[in-house]
Amino acid sequence: MDQEYDWDERALSRLPVKKGFRLRGLEMTRLETFADAAFAFAVTMLVISIDTIPGNLEELMLALKGVPAFAASFASIGLIWTGHNRWSRCYGLEDAVTTVLTLALIFIVLVYLYPLKLVFSAFFAWISNGWFPSEFQISSAQELATLFIVYGVGFAAISFIIALLYRHAIRKTAQLALNSLERLYTRAEIVAWTILGSTGVLSALYAAFAPGDSKVFAGFVYFALIVAMPWSALHFERRADELRKIRSESVGEKI
Repeated sequence: MDQEYDWDERALSRLPVKKGFRLRGLEMTRLETFADAAFAFAVTMLVISIDTIPGNLEELMLALKGVPAFAASFASIGLIWTGHNRWSRCYGLEDAVTTVLTLALIFIVLVYLYPLKLVFSAFFAWISNGWFPSEFQISSAQELATLFIVYGVGFAAISFIIALLYRHAIRKTAQLALNSLERLYTRAEIVAWTILGSTGVLSALYAAFAPGDSKVFAGFVYFALIVAMPWSALHFERRADELRKIRSESVGEKI
């Protein structure tokens, strides 16, 4: 059964505000608790994927060489969890659409675990000329390209699902009583996660259709995010500043 929402000005005035957004989801729902447990399990699986506990210094040093791949994988899972957690805190939704999208997100994250770690393991082995060990033996450019395709599809699917969660929230504008600034921030999140998802698609397409051994450079498509994400954030922050200025002037005129 869908949860009903009835946010009036009195209820909204009691909510804490973070960066101009009134946090409607301070109470943990059963769905969010389940999602957090799934993310914790995912991180645990990344750790225990090591075959054995090191028995001597040489094995310990070899295991430590796997830390960069684990750190990159952990950061990726952390990014996804942070996106979902921020969405939960801002809107506090728990309806049928939210449930379906969250369960789909969890499913893909759990499937995505091993391609995630294998991609980073192969990447660090490549840039270090084999000094960092790789858990995945790649014998050809085509095999590496296939790995990038699997990774890109998973990354895109996760990003688009989170974008859909934000899109669902903005459709609930009336029920959530979102003001103009909150709607702008919601659109900013939709754009940001769509950029992330589109980058995953572009990387997968490059890996699939680039000629010859150039397929191995599909991972570098993600470096475009270094420019795209800050640009998107700056664009919407400028619009937010303009909106605050307009609202401030309107209040001044009324006074």
